[in-house]
Amino acid sequence: MTATTVQTTTVDTPPTAFRGLVRTTLRLHRSALWFWVLLLVVAAGALLWMYGPGGDAMWHLYQPESCTAPGVDSCHFQPGSAINRYDTVSALATGLLSLAPLLTAAWAGAALIGRELENGTAALAWTQSVSPARWLAAKLAVPAALLVTGTVALTLLHRTVWSANGTLWQSVGRQWHQENVYIANGTLLTAYALLALAVGALAGLLARRALPALVTALVSLFAALYVLGDLRPHLWPVKTLTGTDGYPPYRDTDMVLGDGALTSTGARVEDPLCVDDAACLARHDIVGFYRDYHPASHFWPLQLVETGIVLAVAAALTVAAFALLRRRTA
Repeated sequence: MTATTVQTTTVDTPPTAFRGLVRTTLRLHRSALWFWVLLLVVAAGALLWMYGPGGDAMWHLYQPESCTAPGVDSCHFQPGSAINRYDTVSALATGLLSLAPLLTAAWAGAALIGRELENGTAALAWTQSVSPARWLAAKLAVPAALLVTGTVALTLLHRTVWSANGTLWQSVGRQWHQENVYIANGTLLTAYALLALAVGALAGLLARRALPALVTALVSLFAALYVLGDLRPHLWPVKTLTGTDGYPPYRDTDMVLGDGALTSTGARVEDPLCVDDAACLARHDIVGFYRDYHPASHFWPLQLVETGIVLAVAAALTVAAFALLRRRTA
């Protein structure tokens, strides 16, 4: 009688494929990771300098006794090289932060998605017990976590510097409503970084080649930034100042959207430019003047409404990317 021993081999497929894909993503894109860390360090270093020695040097040049009227522009600084240095470093800090979404879109489209589809490494990963949906989820989750961590940290640091030295920023021509300052000073920096990631991923899936994906991602993100920036002043009701003896005064920190003349019926018309000529005003039926503006107190309402729109668009593009991938790999 012959005894036969049957060995049963169990194929273990633990749920570590996703974690392995995360590690692979970090390893493949370690150059981009180090570049992101370098950008964070340089931007944080610039902001810390502005908060510390740079700000102290500027405050030594400040002349509060020259503030004879409300508004920053009426307060003067003594001439000195510290002003030029502070202006340069503040431009560097806000410029680096404004570059983050653009660099993210370019990298996501060209390297993260486009190159892997073009080289076939994505198709290889799909044969290694990793579904296309999980592959894309890992590709988006890793950079999204890094982007959120970095941008939130920089935003908090930027707001700290702005809160402490807002007068200094405004003295070198940077107001709360200017593009770079506005985005870096609130939740929009993180929202736009996530939008850029979604735009780049969808562009990579559509083009399936690195260079066309890069161009598509950058053009699309530029278009989104332009449209949303143009829409920004209309996301919250404006305030209106009126006056009968010329234009009403406003604070230097206000975001002025438009002004003009008022007729006796309350209609808004173009200013005939004869404020001191009573006959001219009567001939044009001008009885007053108006000015539409956003005060500084509108920063957070405008910021949060735009953030909601940006995140909604980013979510829609992400859903579209998964749907496109599922259709192509069905």
